[in-house]
Amino acid sequence: MSNEQPTTNNNSKMIPPIGGAVRREVGGVSEDIFSAGDAHIKRVVYPSGYKWSTNLKPIVGTDLCMHAHVGFLAEGHMRIEYPDGCCIDLVAPQAVIIHPGHDATVIGDETAVLIQFDFDKETVSRLNLPLEHEHAK
Repeated sequence: MSNEQPTTNNNSKMIPPIGGAVRREVGGVSEDIFSAGDAHIKRVVYPSGYKWSTNLKPIVGTDLCMHAHVGFLAEGHMRIEYPDGCCIDLVAPQAVIIHPGHDATVIGDETAVLIQFDFDKETVSRLNLPLEHEHAK
């Protein structure tokens, strides 16, 4: 279950909440969320040691993260793994498009910070993204 609250309470000493955003924390990940029409702008903070399959799989109940992520990695290093064996390393600063059906791990001792733009469950259709990972042709 997530914990949504205004960002007046500073739950993270390392990366403070953004004023005016809604803060949600789940599975060790914190998100500061702003609405922009039908879209959301999010700052997603993944702590060092984070792995989706360890931290969020038990909460979400799917084998892989089924959300698309579009934005840029502002800090840190993340590894994205797909079931076909494809592995993508993202090192800040870097633009990112992560397709549904992935696992994600923070690499190293640094926190990873992703600035993400999405339409909740409609991100794939609204941005005309593939439903799953495809190798470049």
